[in-house]
Amino acid sequence: MKKVPAKSKLLLAALIFVVTISNSYAQLSPPGLGEAKNASWFALGVRQSLDSLKQKESTTYVGVGLKSSPDENNPFSKMAILVINEEISNRYRKNWEYSYALSYRRSNNYDSEAPYDELNPAIEQEFRVYGRYSYIMEGNGLKWKNTVRQEFRKFFNPDFSNAEENFQLRTRLKTQLSLDLGSTKTHHIIGGAEMLFAISKENEPEKQWSKFDYKESRLTLYYSLSPHEIPFIFDVGYMYNIIGKGADSSDVNYLAVDIIWKNPFGA
Repeated sequence: MKKVPAKSKLLLAALIFVVTISNSYAQLSPPGLGEAKNASWFALGVRQSLDSLKQKESTTYVGVGLKSSPDENNPFSKMAILVINEEISNRYRKNWEYSYALSYRRSNNYDSEAPYDELNPAIEQEFRVYGRYSYIMEGNGLKWKNTVRQEFRKFFNPDFSNAEENFQLRTRLKTQLSLDLGSTKTHHIIGGAEMLFAISKENEPEKQWSKFDYKESRLTLYYSLSPHEIPFIFDVGYMYNIIGKGADSSDVNYLAVDIIWKNPFGA
C-alpha cells in the first residue's frame, strides 16, 4: 500500500470542517470499495414520510460502485459493488434520532497484485443489519449531527457457501455538518468525517477472531440541490477514503452522484 502523507490528511480534514461548520441532508454516501486509485458511486433513492409530522421516514436506494485498479486513473473501469438498502428513521425528539436498516451488497473481488485480475470466487455477497443513534443541533441554517452506527455484516460466496470472513461487527463514528446557502433552503453544502472500527470472525485460514481495531476513515464534501418545484434532491460529492494506518495506509478518491425522489406516495 502507498503511504498517505500525514500533512495531506490533516489539511483535507481541516478544509472539510472549516468549509462546512454545519442539516443533515441525507445524501447516499458511497461505501468503501477497497484498494483503488479512483472510484465512482451512483445511487437512486426514494424517501417517503411515514407520518403526518414527518418525523418517521423510509429511505430505499439502489447504488452501483465502480473503481480503477491501484495503478490507473479511470474511476469507471471495474465493477465494484451493487447495493440495495432499506432504512427507517425516527426523529423522536428535537435533538435525537435513531434508525435501523437492512442491506444487501454484492462485491467484486480483485487480486491485490498487478494485473489485478478477478479472484476466484469473483463475487462476495454480504447481508448487513445496522442501527444508528444521532444527536442533532441546528439553527440559523446550520445543522450538526453526531452519529454512532453499529453494524452486523455476514458474508457468503456466490453459491452461499462460507466466505473467508464469516461475519464482522463494525462500529462507525461520524460527525456531519451542513450549511444552507441562502434563505430559500435550496442549495446546501454538507461535510462529514467518519472513523470505522471492526472485529471479525474468520473462516480462513483458521476459525478465529481478529482483534478489534481501527480500519479506515472517510471524509466527504457534498453539494446538494433540492428545488421546491420538483420532488427530487440532487447530490454531487467527493469522498476521500483513507484505508489502514501508518506505513500500511492507502487512499482512494471518490466521485459520488445520487438522486432522491421525495414522497412519491404523498406527504
